[in-house]
Amino acid sequence: MVTISVKTDNKAEFIDITSEIEAVISKETYSDGVIYIFSPHTTAGITINEGADPAVKQDIINYLDKIISTDFNYRHLEGNSPSHIKTSLMGSGVFVFVEKGRLLLGTWQKIFFAEFDGPRNRNVWIKFIKTA
Repeated sequence: MVTISVKTDNKAEFIDITSEIEAVISKETYSDGVIYIFSPHTTAGITINEGADPAVKQDIINYLDKIISTDFNYRHLEGNSPSHIKTSLMGSGVFVFVEKGRLLLGTWQKIFFAEFDGPRNRNVWIKFIKTA
């Protein structure tokens, strides 16, 4: 397993970590298999989405803010229940195919660390599963 660090600067943001994942693959000389990218945090997730237009990331954040209100009688004493709910919806990890040492992503796809309770210093765990 490899760990990469992510520093977030805002309460909510999507950080493109695709190049960091590609660097891990190239350093470890992975060939063919599947890579699992996992966030070990309950208020930050991992997702794959469009990376060409930064408006998409902000649209997702804005819509999550709209449907997951801060004006609700949450019982969690820490006060960050909306962040936990957003993370549950986003998911904690993704699998991506690796072929000939390269991520198999669609033309516009990027891998994002999704922060919902920042700013913080976070970790992402990466595990490669070799095939054939």
